[in-house]
Amino acid sequence: MPSASPLDRRQIGQQAEARAAQYLLAAGLVLLHRNYLCRRGELDIVARHGPTLVVAEVRLRASARYGGAAASITRSKQRRIVFATRHLLARYPSLQRLPVRFDALLVPPDDGPIEWLRGAFDAF
Repeated sequence: MPSASPLDRRQIGQQAEARAAQYLLAAGLVLLHRNYLCRRGELDIVARHGPTLVVAEVRLRASARYGGAAASITRSKQRRIVFATRHLLARYPSLQRLPVRFDALLVPPDDGPIEWLRGAFDAF
């Protein structure tokens, strides 16, 4: 089977992120940012969950080979997320008073259930 073109992959990723955002809204979170970009990283979703600032990484994997979606959040990826979070906090000082939690939303390629990993990793 041929691999998806870059445009198709981007569209599939955007659909997964939109689905994850709707999932978090339905769970009562307040979305603050989607696709927050800075020089060295991107944050898929930034939201408030009560008194907590949630930085959520959305992962979509077509198969469980190589460890599945959760395993694709490598130490290098975690460092980029932490860097982008520091950038966000510097840009929006009012968010600095909130505790930060790094979550992962694992979105299956079909309409199966989303897996929400709260506290998927810690800043280091």
